[in-house]
Amino acid sequence: MRIRTDDEVYRVDAVWLGPPKATFPWRARYVAWGVGIPVFLLVLTVERQLGFGFGFFSTAWAFVITIAITRLITSKINHERPLGSVLTMWVRELRTPRERTTGSGGAVSASKIRVRPERPRPKQRRRPGRQHRRPQQSTARARRGRFPDAVGR
Repeated sequence: MRIRTDDEVYRVDAVWLGPPKATFPWRARYVAWGVGIPVFLLVLTVERQLGFGFGFFSTAWAFVITIAITRLITSKINHERPLGSVLTMWVRELRTPRERTTGSGGAVSASKIRVRPERPRPKQRRRPGRQHRRPQQSTARARRGRFPDAVGR
């Protein structure tokens, strides 16, 4: 027993060949006409916005560009992937969140620290009752407490 699939139904394209007794010399699917006419109007609008005049050659080039764009679009769509799903996929692809190429966090760096051109000078404390200052001793020794007179500073 042989099971027949419905592939033959989809192999037949819905093609409009033109009006009766005056067919076009090319084959174009209905979806190509539906895509091509708005694309042609869009191409003409873009040409006018760019400053091209409405003449024979500009319209002919618009027609050639329309055919190229329409063939590109209709090559991506078929009965399994209709135009609506392809447009939806395209919009979702444009709006999807992307992986960030720049890192947030990670290793610590000193790139955000401001550096002054001059080294800051330590503030000098004035003690009441003393007229002269003794030479300062090493701060590392004073912190360790080796000299008793450096304790109160």
